[in-house]
Amino acid sequence: MKNYVQPGDTLTLTVADVTDATDLSAGDGYLVGNIFDVAATDVAVGDSGEFAVVGVFDLAKVSAQAWTVGAAIYWDTTTGLCTTTSGGNTLIGKAVLAASNPSATGRVRLNG
Repeated sequence: MKNYVQPGDTLTLTVADVTDATDLSAGDGYLVGNIFDVAATDVAVGDSGEFAVVGVFDLAKVSAQAWTVGAAIYWDTTTGLCTTTSGGNTLIGKAVLAASNPSATGRVRLNG
């Protein structure tokens, strides 16, 4: 195909394009428009880096929530945490492992 560009598992993005731009650490989740991604490496504000948009990741979550397998997971841009609360948040994927209350991380399959 002449119009094929790349597989699309990762995207090259500039940190300045990320909502509430701050330096990113590898594994940090961020939202660019409606695209949720996970930083593959540390990336400073103004620099470009690779971001995964598909796959399964252990991500920081609201500690006081218990998750069940298959639960819809949303990104809260205010807290920078994954949550099961849909109101005002962006759907990013599904929980693929139960997470207890309290717990700092949850396993999420990204929607891509």
